[in-house]
Amino acid sequence: GGIYHEQTGGLEPNSAGEPSLLVKGQYQYTAPDGQVINVLYTAGENGFEARGDHIPTPPPIPAAIQRALDYLATKPPSTDY
Repeated sequence: GGIYHEQTGGLEPNSAGEPSLLVKGQYQYTAPDGQVINVLYTAGENGFEARGDHIPTPPPIPAAIQRALDYLATKPPSTDY
């Protein structure tokens, strides 16, 4: 049992090239069913992002939807609200 935690942080260039705080770390614990849970994470301009074998992954985006998203990404943002 027990809990493990490790974390580092510092300034790194964000997507605009400006200095931005980025924290990287991991934690580990034993779940009540005995499974060891290990989480790697980053926290920065995109918020908290966790990765781990126990975290479900979404299904792939259907091809027709992806084509529509790709098409929409080529259009300027609408200002007509």
